Amino acid sequence: MALEIDLNADLGEGVGDDDAMLSLVTSANISCGFHAGTPRVLHETCRSAVAADVRIGAQVSYPDLAGFGRRPMDIEPDDLTADILYQVGALTTLAQSVGGTVRYLKPHGALYNTVVHNERQAAAVVAAALAVRLPLMCLPGSVVESLAREADLPVITEAFADRSYTAEGTLVPRTHPGAVLTDPQVVAARVVNLVETGRIIAIDGSEVTVVADSVCLHGDTPGAVAHARRVREALAAAGVRVRPYGS
Repeated sequence: MALEIDLNADLGEGVGDDDAMLSLVTSANISCGFHAGTPRVLHETCRSAVAADVRIGAQVSYPDLAGFGRRPMDIEPDDLTADILYQVGALTTLAQSVGGTVRYLKPHGALYNTVVHNERQAAAVVAAALAVRLPLMCLPGSVVESLAREADLPVITEAFADRSYTAEGTLVPRTHPGAVLTDPQVVAARVVNLVETGRIIAIDGSEVTVVADSVCLHGDTPGAVAHARRVREALAAAGVRVRPYGS
């Protein structure tokens, strides 16, 4: 059986070239307004995703417009669940108005990293995903993945093309040197290696096993479109099929 992978990108944030990214990815993690994006921007992004036949996911965040959702917040679990439901509800309505459907849920930024280890907040995210019956996109090996599987919630495991990994398989914090990769050739080569071997070279040179159903190409990373194009070219050359996960 030929190898295949889903490519996703964070869109609707008001930065980067969303239309170009939509021509290259198969899943769009569309912001829900809590960390970025106005209702009009989100509406237009949903319309563009539908036109490009790209699957829509709700990218939920802490209420942190000023910090782009990248500042950890100590939010009570019930409040966090309600915040997520509010965001998904808004994006669902916007997507439906242009003929689209929200297919999965993915935490953003600090929330994504927090639920890797924080059981209380991870449980709140899982509770929200269960309530709206959406698969959860998350980091493999995380607490939130474990809780989701225990609850029989479908999971889409994810790797990152342009982020460095620790030896433990978590993402290197953006504040650390070398946390974000900027060379398209390096990004493309690591994605092909990941799909073919299930491994990524960590920042310390060690090999990390990463089981990924989807690979994220950040839409706001400098040179994001060039990265995505090079990744698509490299995957095609390696005989890897790019398609939405589960399709």
